[in-house]
Amino acid sequence: MKNLFFALLSIVFILSSFTLSIQDEKEKINWLTWEEAMALDNENDKKYFVDLYTEWCGYCKKMDRTTFKDKEVIKYVNQHFIPIKLDAEQKEAIQYKGYEFTHKKDVGRRGMHEMAIALLEGVQRVGYPTYVYLDSAQNRITISPGFKQSREMLMELNFIAGDHYKTTKFDDFAKNYN
Repeated sequence: MKNLFFALLSIVFILSSFTLSIQDEKEKINWLTWEEAMALDNENDKKYFVDLYTEWCGYCKKMDRTTFKDKEVIKYVNQHFIPIKLDAEQKEAIQYKGYEFTHKKDVGRRGMHEMAIALLEGVQRVGYPTYVYLDSAQNRITISPGFKQSREMLMELNFIAGDHYKTTKFDDFAKNYN
C-alpha cells in the first residue's frame, strides 16, 4: 500500500511538473535566431521584431527581466510578430539571401556583426537595446532604441502591428493611446 501511495505521488509530481513547464512556455516570448526566423514559412505575413542586444548591456538584461516578462507584452509579441533575438556582437556568421554576414572586429570596441549594421542602416555606433521592426518581406519599418517599460513597449508594438505607422506619426498615435 505504501509503495502504491509513493507511485501515485510520483505520477502526480511528474504530471504537475509537465504542466508547469507547458505554462512556462506559454508565458515567455518565443524568441528565434535570425536563421530560424528566416527559415519559417511566414504564412500569416507577420512582421518581424528584432531585439538587438549585447551580452554586457545592463538595460538589455533589464528588458529581459521586466518588460519581456510582462504577460501582455509576451502575448502581444507572440501573437503579432516573429520575434528575433540577435546579439549585435556575435561571432557566428549568418547566411542570408546568398550573403554571409560576419563579425567585424574593427567596428567599435568589441566589434559588431554585419547583420546588426545592415539592420541599423549602416550605423556603427549605437546604444543597446535597439529594436528593429521589419515587414513580412523583411523590409525595415523603423528602428527604436532604448529601454522601454511595458506600457511604452505595448504602445510601440501596437503602432507597428496595427500599421498605424503608415498613416500616423508616432507622437500623434501616443497622444491617443489608451
